Amino acid sequence: MRALIKPTAGPGLELTDVPEPTPGPGEVKIRVLRAGLCGTDLHIEAWDDWAASMLEPPLVVGHEFYGEILELGPGVPTEDADGLAVGQRCSVEGHVVCGTCRNCRAGRRHMCVRTSNLGVNRDGCFADHVVVPHSNVWVQPEVIDPDLGAVFDPLGNAVHTALSFPLEGEDVLITGAGPIGVMATAIARHAGARYVVATDLSDSRLELALAAGADLGINVGRERIASAQDRLGMSEGFDLVLEMSGNPAAMAELIDNCTHGARVAMLGLPAEPFAIDWGKVITHMITLKGIYGREMYETWYKMTAMLQTSELLRDRIRSVITHRFPAEQWQDAFAAARSGEGGKVVMDWS
Repeated sequence: MRALIKPTAGPGLELTDVPEPTPGPGEVKIRVLRAGLCGTDLHIEAWDDWAASMLEPPLVVGHEFYGEILELGPGVPTEDADGLAVGQRCSVEGHVVCGTCRNCRAGRRHMCVRTSNLGVNRDGCFADHVVVPHSNVWVQPEVIDPDLGAVFDPLGNAVHTALSFPLEGEDVLITGAGPIGVMATAIARHAGARYVVATDLSDSRLELALAAGADLGINVGRERIASAQDRLGMSEGFDLVLEMSGNPAAMAELIDNCTHGARVAMLGLPAEPFAIDWGKVITHMITLKGIYGREMYETWYKMTAMLQTSELLRDRIRSVITHRFPAEQWQDAFAAARSGEGGKVVMDWS
């Protein structure tokens, strides 16, 4: 079968033929139809320090995808209402957990201390077929098309971040209008925020945020966040911030524009440690919460339920996909993702 692999330690990837995988006990074999590119994939292609510390080549890369179940391994549940069947269409949770650590046993599987990541620690989805544990399979209703199903992993990050605190009637600031930031914009609008303001350095990405429901897009290369408060008539600052950029300057500026008692959900990963004004965090009683991945599987229920009930939300999430390429054009797909100007990039493996 075709697969995009990291053949050896060092920069670059290779599209080549590899043996087709066979599902073992409790595993499911899936035919990949669509796969989304992530910043993680760019790190792996470039072979930076993070990638070198995480991967043991050779390895099939990729972790965001939608596909069709082809084969069930021994012991996969098939009888009850949640059982799996050949032919079902599905997305897949990319974090494979141990099931035995304290967090897993307490129902906090997204905090598993021994998480194995698809496309990082085990063979991933940039291939014709992939094998995953049956518990990671999320069967999708027909209303979720392949493109939408392929972005459930990053959409889950957006939903987990956005819904960490109540949004109804709140003034929300989203720092970073990459694909996840734009998806979070759509979720905040859908969930009932009063004002939603997105920031970025890219005008094209801010246009995506506006199309997804933002009231304002602030290019912080030319304008300060405080101007949004003036333009919208906000007198006390933002109630809720979704930090999606990992940028130290964004963190400093958002703290200055928070109201007292504001809540900040932080998804963006910084390249290195940085200082923040802890005095203001403390005296203004600002809550900071780190977010990683998705709640397994509460976030997945919320994603599917919201998309099932709103055609507008489906259109807004789908609009984040700005580039589509056949798998054979993977180099063009990676180039588009590296540009930092567009939205989500999806590869067609069907």
